[in-house]
Amino acid sequence: MSGQTMAAAVPRGTALPKVVRAAVVLQTLALFFQAGTAGALLVSPTGALPHDVGSRVMYGASMLYVPAAVVAWRPGGGSPRPVLYASGLLALASAQVALGIAHLPAFHVPLGIAMVVLSTLDLARTLTTGPGGAVRADR
Repeated sequence: MSGQTMAAAVPRGTALPKVVRAAVVLQTLALFFQAGTAGALLVSPTGALPHDVGSRVMYGASMLYVPAAVVAWRPGGGSPRPVLYASGLLALASAQVALGIAHLPAFHVPLGIAMVVLSTLDLARTLTTGPGGAVRADR
């Protein structure tokens, strides 16, 4: 299908905006950073500062993702599905912060692993989803 035909078949404003993709990329990278600093934290007490700073970045990225997804959905005419993913990841991030502050690694670590997996899957979805929610043919 040519570019003109695809543009005519899909209404404008249905593609995921770049800000949504950027928020998911930032969130996923922050989660991978957190995994690395968690390992350093378990081995050395000097790993606490990078893990603390990374947690703030990760939480901020999760908070950025929600309004970006809402803006892509409501005024942009996109799918509401990213709003659900963003809200779910923000809820998990909130639980993760509470568990980390409470020093409950038995729950904090598995939840962190789940968040890395979920955010990576969400990143793959945003990078392979084209206009109208269709899977891109060029991938």
